[in-house]
Amino acid sequence: MYTINVRTPARRWSAAAVACALTAGPVALAGAGPAHATEGHGSASASVLRTDLNVSLLNKSVQVPLTVSLNEVEAPRTARKTALTATLDGVDRGKPFSVLRAEVADAVATVEGERAEASTTLADARLHVPGLPLLSVVELEAVGSKAVCEAGETPHASVTLPAAVTVLGKRVSLSAGGPTNVEVPGVGSVRLDLSTTGTTSSTAAATALTLEVSVNPAKLNVAEVEGRLTLATSRCETPAAAEEEPSEAAAPEAPEKAEPAVEPQGARAAQADLAETGGDAATPYVAAGAVALLAAGGGAVLLSRRGRRN
Repeated sequence: MYTINVRTPARRWSAAAVACALTAGPVALAGAGPAHATEGHGSASASVLRTDLNVSLLNKSVQVPLTVSLNEVEAPRTARKTALTATLDGVDRGKPFSVLRAEVADAVATVEGERAEASTTLADARLHVPGLPLLSVVELEAVGSKAVCEAGETPHASVTLPAAVTVLGKRVSLSAGGPTNVEVPGVGSVRLDLSTTGTTSSTAAATALTLEVSVNPAKLNVAEVEGRLTLATSRCETPAAAEEEPSEAAAPEAPEKAEPAVEPQGARAAQADLAETGGDAATPYVAAGAVALLAAGGGAVLLSRRGRRN
C-alpha cells in the first residue's frame, strides 16, 4: 500500500507572484499615452480690401479689370500686414491710381495649437474708383471683422460697423435690416450689404461691408465702373484636436494553477476500505505483530509443559 503525491514546487508560485508585481508597474504607467495632433492643422485668412471691378474707358472701347487686394494674409503660420494704401496702374492715363487710403489698415491671421483666428481693422478710410478721383465712393470711420475657430468650441464670427458712412458724398445711416441703396444723379449708384457672417461646425467667416458699385459720371462714358468691393473679411477653419493615443499594454499572465495530487486507484480503494472499518494504514501491521506475539507466547507455554513432563 503506497501513495504518490505530485505537487507544484513552491518556486513556481513565487515566480508567478514576482511576475505579477513586475507587470503591475508598466500597466499603471501606460494608462496615459502621448498626446499628438492628428491631421487637419486648421487655417485662417484675412483681407482689408478686395476689388472685383470692371472699368470701361472711352465709351467702352477699352475694358480694364480692376482687381486689387490690400493686406491679404493667410496662415497656418502667423501673418500680419498693415499697408495703408492700395494703388493700380494703367487706368488713369498711365498714372498710378489710389483705390484706398486709410489711417489704419490691419489684417492678422494666426494658427496656434488648437486655435485658428483671423481679424481685420480698417479706420478713417476713403475708397475711390477711376472716373471719380475727387469724390469717394465710400468714406468710413471704422470697420472690422473677426473669426475664431477653436477645437472643442463652436466657431464664432463677428463684425464691427460704424453708425454711418458717407457714400458718393451723402451721409448714410447704416441699418442691419437689409441692404442700403444710395443713388446720386449724374454720378451713379452704390448698394451696401452689411455685416455678413456665417458659421459651420468647423468654419467661420465674417465680412463687414460689401459694395455693389455702378458709376458713370455725368454719363460721359469716360470711365464707367461696375463691380464689387469687399471690406474687412476674416475666415478660419478649426484645427484638429489633440488626441491621446491609447497604449496597448499586455495583461499580466495569470499564475499557473497547482496540479492536483495524483494517487493510484489501489491506494484510494485501500483507504476507502480502512475508513469503513474505522482503521487506518497502520492497522495491518499492528494485527501482524499481535499474531506474532500470540505465536511466541504459545510456543513458550508448550516448551514449559514439556519440561515438566521430563
